[in-house]
Amino acid sequence: MKYIDLRSDTVTKPTQEMLNAMINAEVGDDVFSDDPTMNELEVLVAKKLGKEAGVFIPSGTFSNQLALFTHCNQGEEVIVDQFAHIVQHESGASPIISSVQLFTLESEMGIWNLEKLEKMIKKRTISTTQTKVICLENAYNGRALPLDYFAKVKKIADKHNLIIHLDGARIFNAALALGVDVKEVAKYANTVSVCLSKGLCAPVGSVLVGSKEFVKKARLKRKIMGGGMRQVGILAAAGKIAIEKMSKRLHEDHKNAIYMEKLLREIPNIIIDENQRDINMVFFNIDDDRKYDLEEYLFKNGVKILGYEDGFRFVTHNDLSKSEIKTAVNLVKNFFD
Repeated sequence: MKYIDLRSDTVTKPTQEMLNAMINAEVGDDVFSDDPTMNELEVLVAKKLGKEAGVFIPSGTFSNQLALFTHCNQGEEVIVDQFAHIVQHESGASPIISSVQLFTLESEMGIWNLEKLEKMIKKRTISTTQTKVICLENAYNGRALPLDYFAKVKKIADKHNLIIHLDGARIFNAALALGVDVKEVAKYANTVSVCLSKGLCAPVGSVLVGSKEFVKKARLKRKIMGGGMRQVGILAAAGKIAIEKMSKRLHEDHKNAIYMEKLLREIPNIIIDENQRDINMVFFNIDDDRKYDLEEYLFKNGVKILGYEDGFRFVTHNDLSKSEIKTAVNLVKNFFD
């Protein structure tokens, strides 16, 4: 059975153009920086995001954790949002890999009280650690955070000589929602991680960008973490197409999410989360106790979803058509009729 998959935009298959490029990729040993296709990808992503250099990482979790491992010494502190991917979805990696202390600061849908943020910044004493990094995220779940907020956070970071790392897994979606070039989103951070397989259809990988000095250190740390790879230009070939072409079609996913939201609103007792409707995701809840059986029902009828304790998230992507969206939502409607 071919499933309609609404779980995430990570479920996409590589395009035929990507597969052809992978077969024909010119490759070399990336540990020696001899892979020409990978070198091209790293330069491309760094340039797109307005940074000096980049380094390819197998996954987004690896990329975020490598950033912390490179920026921080043992025992230093990283301030992150309480619901940040680094905290919630990276298997507790930060204290294991970097031996850092994560300070989780409560936010209002990704927006901190900046007075409180500044009060939480620590200076090294006999009893306290030292804050080293502030981690931001954009897009934040389904929300594109405003750039004037980022500018204010950067002002605080600069005042206290702190580093900003941006988890930009879906930074191209955020830039599209904000109506700006992706460089404008990236410019407030010292380092940025961008995922090639979330919405951009590449099968594997993220790129971590920053200064030349940072990337040089990160390459060493990547090797320590087991990320030294050989003829990885096969993956870079797909990554180049993801950045150059697939990033330019994300507006289709955003439009399809609007279409999906419209259909869902026709179902009684569905409550759309208005605060997370900036990109290719629709978060919603259903005021009906039968919702706990919805995931199983949809799976039996050819639709895959991810349920959450407080509702659902449906995600549009390149491998999802409007007709499939309608089919899936009709099944939701039928279930509650």
